[in-house]
Amino acid sequence: MLLWLLHQLGDWLASHGLYRFFGVLDQLQFRMLAAACVSFLIVVVMGKRTIRWLRAKKIGDTGATDVAALAEHASAKKNVPTMGGILIAGAILGSVFLLGDLTNRYIIFGVVVCVWMAILGGIDDWLKLTAATRGTGRQGLYSWEKLACQLGIGVLVGYFAFNAGLTNKGELSMAHALNLPTQRTYVAVSNTEGSVPAAANNPENAAETKVLRPNPNLHYFGRAAYVVLFMLMVAGMSNAVNITDGMDGLAAGISTAVSTGMSIIALIAGSGSVAMYLLVPHVPGADELSVLSGAMVGACLGFLWWNCSPAQVFMGDTGSLALGGLIGYIASVTRQEFVILIMCGVFLMEIGSVVMQISYFKATKGKRIFKCTPIHHHFHMSGWTEQQVVARAWIVSVLLVVLALATIKVR
Repeated sequence: MLLWLLHQLGDWLASHGLYRFFGVLDQLQFRMLAAACVSFLIVVVMGKRTIRWLRAKKIGDTGATDVAALAEHASAKKNVPTMGGILIAGAILGSVFLLGDLTNRYIIFGVVVCVWMAILGGIDDWLKLTAATRGTGRQGLYSWEKLACQLGIGVLVGYFAFNAGLTNKGELSMAHALNLPTQRTYVAVSNTEGSVPAAANNPENAAETKVLRPNPNLHYFGRAAYVVLFMLMVAGMSNAVNITDGMDGLAAGISTAVSTGMSIIALIAGSGSVAMYLLVPHVPGADELSVLSGAMVGACLGFLWWNCSPAQVFMGDTGSLALGGLIGYIASVTRQEFVILIMCGVFLMEIGSVVMQISYFKATKGKRIFKCTPIHHHFHMSGWTEQQVVARAWIVSVLLVVLALATIKVR
């Protein structure tokens, strides 16, 4: 909204000598950082009121668990307000509304994903956490209902994101490229028609008449393949974050690190010169997603203010599904699925441990690989304190984000 106002009032501001003060809103990096600050403040300022409201509505953790060894851990969480993800989703949406370019299609799609996932998670939280007071009715959504909604938004947004990446002639572009970690998106060829010097990527070869062109060995996704991958990323990451959210500050802290990395990824993907320098797909307009990622960083940091041990509020499905869905969405749009999956290594380890445990249990008719899953409970039952599990997960996540960003330059 502020960017729109700047463009509408640009001439008036310039005539009064004010544009130099407000023109900073035209700078993407400033809006990204401002979005982080605004979303942080929204969560911190509104946190106490929201927690009081959730307590008044008796929307709190039940403290119930099927695992005897976790009974003490679970009982300590009893009556702690859940569904605090409304703070996260609200802060993200508010920041993007203020500082994002609302004419950018990728921003609009991101808002749709956030709203859809937050509502889905909110319905599930409400049904689960108010079951005791309602006395009747179901306790949460069925698994197939949640999965159908997650896959559905992936298909819907994936379809429109595919169209957004088409050229003016309706042809496939870098926005549909299969971006492999070891493959260069652009290669240097003889300068016959091109205009982008290869020397921009390697100053030592400035004298060579070479240009960067799309790699002829590059594979592009058709509509069906693109939408399927998009759907799997959105649904998969939303479930991964949801499963990880089981200890004070765990999911919020990891999401902070991942969102920081995604901000950088979005800036790279949306900048033609930087993308070509790093030999990764250039997706015009994707750099605006750095504002969305920045808002996620601030919202997660603000939520940690209230969610750090001992937690005063949990994000619930409302927050975890929204954060995971946005991570999968941004990874797909920027064509950096592999890089962002590296960043999300802890999330993948969490959901992977559940899949492995269930599969092994069924195959061996009762045997287990881990003491308990998700794997953060395994570490807790192995003698780590909750604070140690969370802090070490944060450390690993930060290192994975650095490693993931480093792999871009390896090309």
